[in-house]
Amino acid sequence: MNNLANLQAQRNQFQLFPFHMVTASPWPMFISFSLLILTMGSVVYIQGYASPFGDSGISLVLLGFISTALCLALWLRDVVTEGTFLGDHTIPVQKGLSLGMVFFIITEVFFFISIFWALFHSSLSPDVALGGQWPPVGIESINPFELPLLNTILLLTSGATVTYSHHAVINKNRAGAISGLILTVVLATVFTICQGIEYYNAPFAISDGVYGSTFYLSTGFHGIHVIVGTIMLAVSLGRMIQYHFTNTHHVGYESSILYWHFVDVVWLFLFVSVYWYGGLIQRLIPY
Repeated sequence: MNNLANLQAQRNQFQLFPFHMVTASPWPMFISFSLLILTMGSVVYIQGYASPFGDSGISLVLLGFISTALCLALWLRDVVTEGTFLGDHTIPVQKGLSLGMVFFIITEVFFFISIFWALFHSSLSPDVALGGQWPPVGIESINPFELPLLNTILLLTSGATVTYSHHAVINKNRAGAISGLILTVVLATVFTICQGIEYYNAPFAISDGVYGSTFYLSTGFHGIHVIVGTIMLAVSLGRMIQYHFTNTHHVGYESSILYWHFVDVVWLFLFVSVYWYGGLIQRLIPY
């Protein structure tokens, strides 16, 4: 770390601009190979082929997942080092990182728009194959005022606690910032557990026609986003405990909060369209 800091200091003596010139990194290449292994292993496992290890492909899946997670962790370590210890994340760099997160969330918005499009394309005008109704004949929808309502309360509460934590960081309230973020991570974890319980007890599967496909596609991808957001907030919590943030320099934490609010908003649309509207006709006209 000291040698890296010395080299960085020597380089900065001749740098006449505030932007960060990223040094060569092996992690993009390693991530690419790891994702290739993960994708190939998933295809082998789903299709039931024999892998080079003699099993059904699960070993390739685990190898790809572990290598991807490890490369991401090491890449994140380098970014944290550059921003926290080397001083590379100047104000213009922080603005660029924040703008990059905004653009990334915009792409995620259009991703979920495509899922909602598929949902409403089938539900607003169900054809004869679906029995002319939504949910289709033979499908029992999930009551939105049970676990889905509890999950809604959990996510909305987590949005409030993470906002409190952010304001505490700005106001130099370290205890409030840490406690608010811990509560947010706990609420997010409980949400994921409740989602797993809902999947386990659901009266239909992903193979049950377009209803099952759109339900699990929309809620499943949202669940993945919740897990990613929880990891981001947990990393921010660890950095906060180690005094990596100040009231004016916490762009990583702000990006995590922005991502988490996006997850909250998407869930509200899911609750209304998938859970409430998805079983509305069945509750009004039971069969």
